[in-house]
Amino acid sequence: MIFDLCSNDMSRSLKKGPYVNPRIINKLKNLKPGDKTIIKVWDRACTITPEMVGFTLGVHNGRQHVPVYMVENMVGHRLGEFALTRKFVSHGGKIAKAEAAEAANAGKPAAAPAAKAPAKK
Repeated sequence: MIFDLCSNDMSRSLKKGPYVNPRIINKLKNLKPGDKTIIKVWDRACTITPEMVGFTLGVHNGRQHVPVYMVENMVGHRLGEFALTRKFVSHGGKIAKAEAAEAANAGKPAAAPAAKAPAKK
């Protein structure tokens, strides 16, 4: 049986509990529930807890802080899962661009041919 050590399949010990940075929790406790300020966070490995729901955190992706609004469904996940570190451009090259252009033009009505002016005699 081969284990992939790069993935996060192995969870943290139940005895230790989830990894949560206490400084982030303290900063959130000082804010009011309706406050819209964005707290900058570099700790991508921090687990999202129910106390974080309703706040916006700026999670660092290596280049900038991506604003992430915490929702109830995110509880138990890591902060880094919601701030992607790589930008997906696209696959294909020229053929994919041509197909995308055709698909964009397919929705538009075709231009009507110009009416011919009567020929002068």
